[in-house]
Amino acid sequence: MALSDADVQKQIHHMMAFIEQEANEKAEEIDARAEEEFTIEKGRLVQQNRLKIIEYYERKEKQVELQKKIGASNLLNKSRLEVLKAQESHIKNVLYEAQHKLNPISQDHAAYSKLLEDLLCQGLCQVRVSTHILISNTLEARLEMLSEQMLPEIRAMLFGANPNRKFDN
Repeated sequence: MALSDADVQKQIHHMMAFIEQEANEKAEEIDARAEEEFTIEKGRLVQQNRLKIIEYYERKEKQVELQKKIGASNLLNKSRLEVLKAQESHIKNVLYEAQHKLNPISQDHAAYSKLLEDLLCQGLCQVRVSTHILISNTLEARLEMLSEQMLPEIRAMLFGANPNRKFDN
């Protein structure tokens, strides 16, 4: 049984339709897979960039916090320095007043002579007599020496104990 031209044509159209349908189904399948892969890749990239943005702003936030801490520390140090300068100025004023109160003592010649005699005796009791040693034992020199030796005590008397100090001298 031989097929007629019409039957052959019909079979060819039928095969072409089948091949076209298979190709369309395959194209749709490829499109669906491509769309799915695109969506997955897009989600991955969005999530990756979202994490980068979050990390960026977290770093910025840490930098801002660090700058705030540095600023606060600088202000605290500046205020501490100002307090120390004010305390130092006050101590100098107290010593200046003490030195000026010594002047009237040196004007009273009898009392001053007795004081110098006592200071010489005290000096001789403390040092071995030597021609090479020169001791300045004036009232001003003794005030300066005492102010240097007693500076921690003077500070404590004027400003109270320092809470930041771990050990006393």
